[in-house]
Formats: sequence, C-alpha cells, structure tokens
Amino acid sequence: MRSPAPFSPVCGRGIDASARSVRLRRTRPAWTVVGVVATICPMFKFEVLARDRNTSARRGRLTTPHGTVDTPVFMPVGTRGAVKGILPDALAATGTRIVLANTYHLQLRPGADLIERLGGLHRFMGWPGPILTDSGGYQVFSLPELVEIDDGGVTFRSPVDGQVLRLDPRTATHIQNRLGADLIMCFDQCPPYPCTATEVSAAVERTVRWAAECRTAHQRPEHQWLFGINQGGVDETLRRRCAEALAEIDLPGCAIGGLSVGESHEQRIAIVHALCPLLPADRPRYLMGVGMPRDILAAVVCGVDMFDCVLPTRNGRNGYAFTATGALRLRNARHAADERPIESGCTCPACERFSRAYLRHLFMTGEMLGPILVSIHNLSFYQRFMGRLRDLIEIDRTTRITDEFPIAAMAAGDDQEKDDT
Repeated sequence: MRSPAPFSPVCGRGIDASARSVRLRRTRPAWTVVGVVATICPMFKFEVLARDRNTSARRGRLTTPHGTVDTPVFMPVGTRGAVKGILPDALAATGTRIVLANTYHLQLRPGADLIERLGGLHRFMGWPGPILTDSGGYQVFSLPELVEIDDGGVTFRSPVDGQVLRLDPRTATHIQNRLGADLIMCFDQCPPYPCTATEVSAAVERTVRWAAECRTAHQRPEHQWLFGINQGGVDETLRRRCAEALAEIDLPGCAIGGLSVGESHEQRIAIVHALCPLLPADRPRYLMGVGMPRDILAAVVCGVDMFDCVLPTRNGRNGYAFTATGALRLRNARHAADERPIESGCTCPACERFSRAYLRHLFMTGEMLGPILVSIHNLSFYQRFMGRLRDLIEIDRTTRITDEFPIAAMAAGDDQEKDDT
C-alpha cells in the first residue's frame, strides 16, 4: 500500500511568528486562578458565578475572543460549517451563542488551507460568535473504511475520493489552528461500546499520549483553548486513571467523551457523577454528544457546563418536535387539522405563525420549509431549557426544572407520542 497522504499541511503556515515563539518558549500554561476564576490570557476566562447548594450544578461564564457564553450551555452542531438549513441570524435568534464544527469533515471538503485563506472559519461560515471544533477522532474511528490504528495515529480511506489519508495528534491540532475556532479538542480514541477491557485500556493510553502531543503541537494557545478528552468507556477505574493523567498535562478545558454510544442512561450518568469531582473545578467541563433533556439535567446536576448534540436539528428535519411536556411527531395523522402551534408560549417563528396542521402538510408534501421551521423550534426549545436551568441554579432549585419541563424527567420512549397505527 502506498504511503498515506497527510490529512493536512502541518508546516504552520498562516500562524504568526509571535505565536510560534510562544510555543517554543512555553512549558506549562501560565494559569492565574483567583477563587473560581481561571484565565490563561486576557482573551479567555472561565468563571463559576454560582453553585446550587443542593447539587453540584454550577452557573458559569466563558469568555472567548469572539464573545461570552453563559453556562450551562447547549451548542448546536454545524458539522460542515453550517447548522443544516439555518441561517446564522436565525440561529442567533434561537438564543444560540456558540456552535460546533468538525475538523474531519471540514478538512475533507473544502480543506483548512482554503478556509484559512478566506479569513478563517468564523468569516467562512458567517458566524461571529464562538466556535468549538471537534478533532475528528470520533468520526475517523467510526469509518467503515478505517485502514489501520497505531500508537501514532490513524490511517483511513477518504469517503470522498478513496485516497488513503493519515490523521494524528499533530495534524489534527494544526488543522484546528488553521480553522481558527475559539475552542479546539485534542485528538483522542473513542472505543466502541461494548468492547473488551483491553481495548478500552489501550484507547485510554493512546488518548493520554495524544493529548500531550496535541499540547506540544498547539501553535495558537493565546487565541484558542485546547480541551483534553477523558475516555474509558463505562469503567470508572479507567476513567479515573485518564482524568489523573490529563490533569498532569494541564489543559484549559476538560471534556468527557465516549458516552452516548450505546450504554444506558444509568451507566452514562454514573460515569459523569464519578468523574466530575476529579476534574479541575476552575475549568469548563464538556460532555460530548449527549443531548436528551433527561441526560442534560442529570449531567448539569453533576457539574457539567457544556453540551452538544445533533438531536434538535436531526430530529427536527424528521418532524420530531421537542416541547416541555414531551415530543411530538408531526407526521402523525392526529395533527392533520390541529390549529395549535407546536408549543403554546414559544416565541419561535414556527410557533408564532404556523399551526401543527400546516407543519404536517409541509412534511407530507416534502417542502423544505417544514424541516427548517421545526429545527428552529427545537433549537429555541433547547436554549430556553438551558436558560431556565441557569436561572434555577442561582436560586438552588436546579432539580425543580422538571416542574416546568416534565420532559427532563421522562425516560427514553416515554417522552414522545406514539406513531399512528
């Protein structure tokens, strides 16, 4: 087999000389910690503003070069530089303040070189607020055409043109440096579920080693905060080992990866509950890829600050609408003549102007407006839910959110109406 092509130019072109010199002189980040405020440079700061005295929930604020984000926060997913079907202004109108994009997909098309040349990811996608980019590790390890995993990285076949490519910690970090997101992620190995203890242990060892390599390769620490990712499946011992090793690397943010991949809600939250006390209290905690309201509430109670998931938009494109009392399937015949909005009191465009009957009509006739409107509604619902969580944390009543949002107490399957038969 031919030697794989590099997944990205890694010469550091486009990074100013001062950034390179900082990287060469840097040893450990120059953290300033005052109480519950942590900062690494004037452009970044994370503050814990309030704690719920009855839980571990916390209300915070994350300051980035492109704006401030109140936490706990939900980040819509714009994998390829767009939240599907949603204009940036419409996205901001839902209450969204930060979005996620994916390194792997953006490097495949159109490439970090082009995005950098056109002014960086913020300008390219027309989003002026903060952006977080995932490293692409999860996507690569999920590929059916994965060729080889070794201690240095991953060799895989491009789903676009079949070319054999290579992605490793240094390359993933340099791609993200060139994209220019505010928050970037270490390259990690996400083990599948279920898998053997040996496989999970190997993934943890690689994840820790690669985090150290990402930190060394990071060329723009004054412009981008690099988050480490905790792995370990549902094994609390391995999760603890990973947390301790990542703490030694001393990164500005902490992510919990490898969950919502098939384990139960109870297993998922048990890991989050055990792990949060091990993570630095003065740095943001990010639970990756978890998005059901029940899961978000349980994780917030444990002390998680950041979330992302495709559920609001993916489900919205399929006529699945979130409401405080449960989800609606708008394709169901029961909505054919229903004059009500998706949710009374919601101020999103879908609810202010259109009936369930009209929205069902759009889905049944294949009109693209239907998926757009329900996606906007779902994003508005999520941002309203997160905003209410922030309010309740400040008055020590986090868990009482289920009085206003019963969906957050509903188990999977109980939170939605059944399909018509």
